Amino acid sequence: MTVDDTTSGAGAEPPSEPSVHPTPHHEVDHTAEPTHDPLAIRLEQLILGADRRYTPFQAARTAGVSMDLASRFWRAMGFADIGQARALTEADVLALRRLAGLVEAGLLSEPMAIQVARSTGQTTARLAEWQIDSFLEGLTEPPEPGMTRTEVTYPLVELLLPELEEFLVYVWRRQLAAATGRVVQAADDEEMVDRRLAVGFADLVGFTRLTRRLEEEELGELVEAFETTCADLVAAHGGRLIKTLGDEVLYAADDARTAAEIALRLIEAMTQDETMPALRVGIAFGTVTTRMGDVFGTTVNLASRLTSIAPKDAVLVDGAFAEELTRTGDAPISEAQAAEEAAAAEKERQNGVEPTSLPRYRYGLQPMWQRPVRGLGVVEPWLLARRGTS
Repeated sequence: MTVDDTTSGAGAEPPSEPSVHPTPHHEVDHTAEPTHDPLAIRLEQLILGADRRYTPFQAARTAGVSMDLASRFWRAMGFADIGQARALTEADVLALRRLAGLVEAGLLSEPMAIQVARSTGQTTARLAEWQIDSFLEGLTEPPEPGMTRTEVTYPLVELLLPELEEFLVYVWRRQLAAATGRVVQAADDEEMVDRRLAVGFADLVGFTRLTRRLEEEELGELVEAFETTCADLVAAHGGRLIKTLGDEVLYAADDARTAAEIALRLIEAMTQDETMPALRVGIAFGTVTTRMGDVFGTTVNLASRLTSIAPKDAVLVDGAFAEELTRTGDAPISEAQAAEEAAAAEKERQNGVEPTSLPRYRYGLQPMWQRPVRGLGVVEPWLLARRGTS
């Protein structure tokens, strides 16, 4: 937790205390460097619920952990080095003690504890930035002429803080319960990490051109509308939104039917919105490695490549995904097969017999030309479409 001594301020400890080398700036998500702004200090005390008492060395010593481990926890959470400034609180000491205690008790390995710190830091950093940029910033506009932002911010944060904190814990517990349920239903231990999933990318077409044509505010509103629509549809139909990248979203589903339904509903929603550019979706099915809420592996790469070659307002899937849909009876092996089954059923009706086993396929699959895909060899994509009503 170190930076140059010039940033340590009046409360710096003697130079004899241990320190570590600064972390390169590009490795951190946001900073926790000391500030001397009175309002910033008051807000920090309000939010953290404690005064600054410790230097990093003092915090590590009080928590009973090494300075090296304390620094790695701090950096993993996404905070910049702070030298030996007196900027840490009792809560920082308690957090260090808890993480180190989990390691000492054998509940977590040290690398896993670092991952816990990193995943929590990255997730909450994004949440905090969003809340400030999109929520608090708008609410703290002075309601009356002559009022300063300073006069509005502190009482507003004071009112919102306990409500937002309780809501955050509620949502986290709900998400943890859902994630735990998926894990315990896994067939074996390997499936907990390397699972067979359907992975889909949805990408706005021509987004780069839009960034040159639209004003920043308009572009922000478009991206927010796109992400909101995707998040709502993915969640409503049983998928999991893995991440958003402005003009692209990545989602996963436990089965092909769910992933297909999400993809087609995304296309339908975007085509009905005249303000939105065209959308294209690529889906692949196979083994996926999950780490820190993200997904990796050949299946994910293939879904991304399929998205890049998909036609506008269309969904391309790989062969494994097509096989999975036909295996579950959600799509016919071919349209010729579906036509034969329909003709046989019609013949039975003409003979006065009501068909009892006519499949009701949700989706249709049209094979496309085989083509080389960078880094993945030759693939045969399939065009996914809806058949009738679901």
